[in-house]
Amino acid sequence: MAKKEKRARKGSSPKRSADRSAVIAELFRSFPCKKYTIKNLASASGGNDKEGRYRTREIVEAMKKEGRVVETEPGKYRLSTSQMPTYEGIVDLAPSGAAYVKVEGFDRDVFVDARNANHALQDDVVRLVIIRRKRSGDPEGEITEIIRRADKQYVGRVELTRSHAFVRIDSRKMPYDIFVHTKGLELHDNDKVVVKIKEWPADTKSPVGEIIDVLGPAGDNDTEMHAILAEFNLPYKYPEDVEKAADEIPSEIPADEIARRRDFRDVTTFTIDPADAKDFDDALSIRSIEEGKWEVGVHIADVTYYVKEDSVIEAEGRERATSVYLVDRTIPMLPEKLSNFLCSLRPDEEKLCFSAVFEMDEELNITKEWLGRTIIKSNRRFTYEEAQQIIETGEGDFKEEILTLNRLAQKMRAERFRNGAITFGREEAKFTLDENGKPTGVYFKVQKEANQLIEEFMLLANRKVAEFVGRKRGEGANAERTFVYRVHDKPDPDKLEKFSNFILKFGYYFKPDAKGKEISHELNRLLKEIKGKSEENVISTLAIRSMAKAYYSTDNIGHYGLAFRYYTHFTSPIRRYPDMMVHRLLARYLAGGKSADIVFYKEQCEHSSDMEVVAAEAERASVKYKMVEFMEDKIGQEFDGVISGVTERGIYVELNDTHIEGMVAIRDIADDLYVFDENEYALRGHRSGRKLMLGDNVRIRVKSADLAHKQLDFELAGTIDFGTGAFHPIEAPRIQQEEPKRGKHRKHHK
Repeated sequence: MAKKEKRARKGSSPKRSADRSAVIAELFRSFPCKKYTIKNLASASGGNDKEGRYRTREIVEAMKKEGRVVETEPGKYRLSTSQMPTYEGIVDLAPSGAAYVKVEGFDRDVFVDARNANHALQDDVVRLVIIRRKRSGDPEGEITEIIRRADKQYVGRVELTRSHAFVRIDSRKMPYDIFVHTKGLELHDNDKVVVKIKEWPADTKSPVGEIIDVLGPAGDNDTEMHAILAEFNLPYKYPEDVEKAADEIPSEIPADEIARRRDFRDVTTFTIDPADAKDFDDALSIRSIEEGKWEVGVHIADVTYYVKEDSVIEAEGRERATSVYLVDRTIPMLPEKLSNFLCSLRPDEEKLCFSAVFEMDEELNITKEWLGRTIIKSNRRFTYEEAQQIIETGEGDFKEEILTLNRLAQKMRAERFRNGAITFGREEAKFTLDENGKPTGVYFKVQKEANQLIEEFMLLANRKVAEFVGRKRGEGANAERTFVYRVHDKPDPDKLEKFSNFILKFGYYFKPDAKGKEISHELNRLLKEIKGKSEENVISTLAIRSMAKAYYSTDNIGHYGLAFRYYTHFTSPIRRYPDMMVHRLLARYLAGGKSADIVFYKEQCEHSSDMEVVAAEAERASVKYKMVEFMEDKIGQEFDGVISGVTERGIYVELNDTHIEGMVAIRDIADDLYVFDENEYALRGHRSGRKLMLGDNVRIRVKSADLAHKQLDFELAGTIDFGTGAFHPIEAPRIQQEEPKRGKHRKHHK
């Protein structure tokens, strides 16, 4: 008894207790993700005898009461998240409700299990802690606070009950239904609506939202196109004050305004546009000056004459930044009165323009150039098809003018490629639609010489405007002037190396260590070599992905893809806000004005670049919707295609005949257990070693077409030899029936 008391007194001495407390606290701090038992902590802090465990439990319980540690499961303790180092990041939500948080400075996104996501939603800014490290070393976190909710609206289908409703969201980035009140709303079951989240109480399973717009019945074409715009937070109608302001703009051109401009009304002028275009924002004029020499005018709608800087129309256009082109419609940046009437260079109507005029000879020598405001009167509106027919036959309206412009354009094009410009010839799939917007067929948009004619003269105008403003003039404050450039950086060498390794499997060679123009010449040679081959689209797509992305900037780094030192966007102010900024800056500098404040233009360049990306994503979503809609009645049918993408989730397959793309989930590939090999762009079979690689020819079976999620699912029917064309079916392996073994059950791992 005396010995026990002695041990107890010894174990409970203040110094010994304080030492043990300090050691335990340090253990929790040093390894915040680790879970400890009382036995672990006692052993590490001074002894795992009965008294040691007793004292350890007392210390841990006190820390638990103070909120310094938490009991994660019976008998296991971990440092409380309130005591851990915190990080900030942006949420990328998975369909399961789990999150991947992008944290600055981290090599990989931090995975957060759904149960630790704390009601975080897509694009929320959150605070989180790292609660454990996986065997791979990847961090796993817990979201402790939502710093700022993303200002998002969601689109989904209404499911009505007697007094309220739930909205089932279309986006896979929103795995929760949203609870909404229906009082005062005229709603029908399965209506598509736009909803915003108002709150998400901690004790409820679903967020509470408010319906801000009813789009119409799900499945209706107009409803679905508006739903896509709403999903990307893009407007699908104009505010009343903007429409009213546009309607109030006078159509008549004042005589004193005409007098201030260079007059091209008597010069042969025409537009060349797609057959379904309504906004003609560019026109070409041409007249002979002398034998072998012409004056060519590139005339661009003078939008900024009508849209004043301090107007509501200007503010709306600046916010939109671009027109949006969905499968079946255009959502213009500017109201219809401006885009389709006042600013559209329609034939036989006097129109105000901002023009670039060049005197040039047959060898493309530009002996004189002029930039300024003009008035024109277009003689003819050509479609691309009509202009192409004149080029091919030599007959038709204004044939001499069109043939001359085409001859000059083809020479400019050849010179561009000699200087290092790159051309990507990927086919662009388009849909034929019936009167209800339902796709009835697929065709491919082909770029011919008529398209190139317009392209080359627009490139010339854009380049010359950028050169005029961008070239340094002497010294001093105005030596360099604030301007909006369209820039494109050099390609990433690592991406080129990967691209080079990939195309070797097809028997093509590309020098990834080429420099400057050599890279361009190498790419152009390769793209010409693959023209018309079955692998053309996948190689072209990967080549594009290996390039940098073009964007708007006040910092001129040149345009690598076009091989221009100076380049801007001047030629489409009806549909691009940066072009409006360029028009204003050009007018300022032509008038001798000082350099503009760079801060505003930097901000607008970033915004315009961001909105361009969003608009492109919306366009792709509308194409994806029509792809799924087109394949709805083809469930169970088989098609040949090529593997166009490889991810951890499975493979994407692009069909040969239509370029429609769908996904084969990795779990649905029946013959083996496949794992993702990032370095080889491949899935590799665990048992067989079979590789399914980017660019492989395969046959698929259409499994399902989910319009709500714009998702097309395929099953892999087999592979096709690249050389011989032989088909090899993929079948599930036979399972041998065996006598069950006696004894302990074995664990099976997926």
